[in-house]
Amino acid sequence: MGTAGSTVAAIDTQQAVKAGSPSNLSVTAYRSPQRGEGSLDLDTLGGFALIRETRTIQIPAGETRLRFEGVADGIEPATAILSGLPVGVIEKNLDAELLSPQALVARSVGKSVVLVRTHAKTGRVEQIPGTLLSDNDGVLFQTRAGVEALRCSGLAETFSFSSAVGLSAVPTLSVLVRTPEPVNTIVTLSYLAHGFDWAANYTATLSPDRKTLDLGAWVTLANGNGVSFPAAHVQVVAGRVNRADAADDALAGQEWVSTTGFSTEPAVLANCWPRGSTSDTVPAVLVISAQPLGSDRLDMYGGVVPAALMESVVTARQRVIQEQLGDLKLYRVPALTDFLSRQSKQVRLLDRSAIPVASVYSVKDPESAGHSPGASDPLLYQPATMLLRTKNDAAHHLGLPLPSGMVAAFAVRDGNRLLLEESGMRDLAVNEEVEIGIGVSPDVQVRAVREATHTQFDHAPAVPLVPGVLSVKQLQIDDVLRVEVHNARTAAIQFELPVLLAGDTRIIRADHSFAIRKGRPLFALTVPAHSTAILRYQTARSELRPTQPDEAQ
Repeated sequence: MGTAGSTVAAIDTQQAVKAGSPSNLSVTAYRSPQRGEGSLDLDTLGGFALIRETRTIQIPAGETRLRFEGVADGIEPATAILSGLPVGVIEKNLDAELLSPQALVARSVGKSVVLVRTHAKTGRVEQIPGTLLSDNDGVLFQTRAGVEALRCSGLAETFSFSSAVGLSAVPTLSVLVRTPEPVNTIVTLSYLAHGFDWAANYTATLSPDRKTLDLGAWVTLANGNGVSFPAAHVQVVAGRVNRADAADDALAGQEWVSTTGFSTEPAVLANCWPRGSTSDTVPAVLVISAQPLGSDRLDMYGGVVPAALMESVVTARQRVIQEQLGDLKLYRVPALTDFLSRQSKQVRLLDRSAIPVASVYSVKDPESAGHSPGASDPLLYQPATMLLRTKNDAAHHLGLPLPSGMVAAFAVRDGNRLLLEESGMRDLAVNEEVEIGIGVSPDVQVRAVREATHTQFDHAPAVPLVPGVLSVKQLQIDDVLRVEVHNARTAAIQFELPVLLAGDTRIIRADHSFAIRKGRPLFALTVPAHSTAILRYQTARSELRPTQPDEAQ
C-alpha cells in the first residue's frame, strides 16, 4: 500500500472519466432493527437501503479512473458491486474524498495556502502567504514570520485554498480500469447505504356503537441522506434482517469497488494556550452539523434546521402492493417515486372499513395493579386499559400481512374525529389476532392485593450442595392474591387478567377457571353493570436458602 502522497500523485496522472447520470433507479428500504414502533427522525435513521442504478460510461483506451458521482452519503464501501463492465478492475481505492474542512486541510499539507487574518478592532483583513506544515493534533503553518499554530495569534484566522485535488462536492465512487481500446457501455451499480428507514402508521376510527372500526394505513419512507433519488422504483421490506459485519459470500465473484461514505477523519483542531495563563484550558467545541443562516426552525437539540431540509410529502394516489420475499414481506410502490434528500414521504398501504371488533378491558398483570409486599394493605384502584380485538383474516375484512408501526385510535363525536390513544403494533401475519389499545377507562377500576404469604421452613427438605460443608433448604412459598374489578358502566363488560409468573411460580388453585393464552395464564370475567367482581388465586414457588450446619436434616 502506498503513501497518501503517492496516491495523490497517481490520481493526478490518471485520466478521469465521469460516468453518466444515474437512470433506472431502484431503492429498497429496510427498517432499523433497533427502532420499535417509534416515529422517524431524519437525523438518526437506523435503517438501510439497497440501491441499484444504471449508468452509461465511455472509457478511452489506456488506464482510466471511472468516477460515479452522486451515490448516497451513507454508502457502505464493502457492499458496492459493479456489473456490466467489459474490462477488469485493476485498482480499488478509497480516493474520492468528500469536500470538507478536514479533507481540505489534509490534502493541503505541504502546499501553499493563504492565511486570512481579521483584526477585531479595525476589521482589517490581512492575507499572508504560507505553507501548511501539519494537521496532527492542531494545524501548523509557516510564513515569512516563522512557524505558527492556527488561531494562536488571538485574531480570527482561516485559510484560503487555491485547489482541492481529488476532492468532490458530492459522494463519489471511483475505480481504476485499463482497456486496450475505447469502450462505450452501460453498467449497473448496486450497494447498501445507511441513513434510510421506513415505518407503518395506522389510523383506526371506532364506530359509535363500538362494534366496528375503519382502519387505514400509510407507509412512511425516510431518506436522511444528502442525495436524492428521483423517479425511482421504491420497495420496503418488513421483517428483521440479520446483517453480519462482513460482506455476504454470496456476492463473491462480482467486481467489488470502494468509495467514501461519511468522513472518518478527525476534526480540524486549533489547539492553542489562551493569552491568560497556561492553566486556563479552553473547553472543546464539537460541531455536529452546520445549516444555512436565516432559518427560523429549531430541532430538538437546539440546532437550526431549515424547513427545506425536513420536507414531508403525502402521496394519496399511490398504494403499495404486498409481495412475498422469502420469509419476509415486500411492499412495492407501483409507480415511480421521487425519494428526495432529507425527505419523509407517505404512500397509502391499505383502507378497510366495518371491521368487526370486540371490546375488552384488561390490565398488564397483577403486579401493575398494585401488589403490596405486605398483606391486606389499603391500595388505590387503577383504571383498566381498553382494547379492541379482531382477527387478521378475510372474514374480518383484513387478511394481509400488517407491518409493525404506530396506531392512532379515534372516536367520532358530532362529526369530529377525536384522538383516543396512540399505541404500537408488532408485525402481524395473516390469521393472527389484532389488538388495538384505545386508552384507559375511569369507569373500570382494578385493584390487586396479596392477602397472605405462607413459607414452609421447618419441614423444608435439605439439599446438600457441598456434602459436609454447605447445604440449603428448598422452601415452598405460597401467595394468596385477590383481584377486585369494579365496573361503574351502565353495561356489562368483558375483563381479562393475564398473570405474569416468574421462574418456577405456578397457580395451584383459583376460584375462577383460567386458560393459557400467549404462554400466560389468563382469567376471563364478565363483570355486570355497576358491580364488582372478585377473583382469588394462589401461587406457589420454590426457593433455596442457606442453612446452618445444625439445621441440615
